[in-house]
Amino acid sequence: MKNFDQFNARLLQALQDDGALSQRELAERTNLSPNACWNRLQNLKKSGVIVGQTVRLDRKKLGLDLVVFVMIKTRHHSSEWLQTFREHVSTIPEVIDFFRIGGDYDYLLKVVTSDMNSYDAVYQRLIEAVELDSVTSYFAMEAIEEQRPLPIKISKT
Repeated sequence: MKNFDQFNARLLQALQDDGALSQRELAERTNLSPNACWNRLQNLKKSGVIVGQTVRLDRKKLGLDLVVFVMIKTRHHSSEWLQTFREHVSTIPEVIDFFRIGGDYDYLLKVVTSDMNSYDAVYQRLIEAVELDSVTSYFAMEAIEEQRPLPIKISKT
């Protein structure tokens, strides 16, 4: 379900802007009847496009002032090593995004924590369970845009 008509696109955009909208407010914003809006929401949930509802938090107000992008290289590429690595990284709550990537590095992690000492504790946890070839950390100096909504394309048909 990659392409959406204008109503589904508006519905998804409105939910990304404010997931706490009531059914009535959502129907009004998308120019749908409440019943049509509800049916579309159910279809988007059943198809897996909507996978839950969350709340965006202001990390700075929570004291999470340090954002670190961690680039990892490894010489290990077996499925067993990868499974162990994935499971281990998934136990570290400060890792909020985790990607396997192409290029000079193998993995990219986004770590959010309070300060350098807290990041060092994350780093120590990261390297304790599996052998890594190199770990390079890039510290964000300023978040210009963060947690932007996904771009929704409207189908031409």
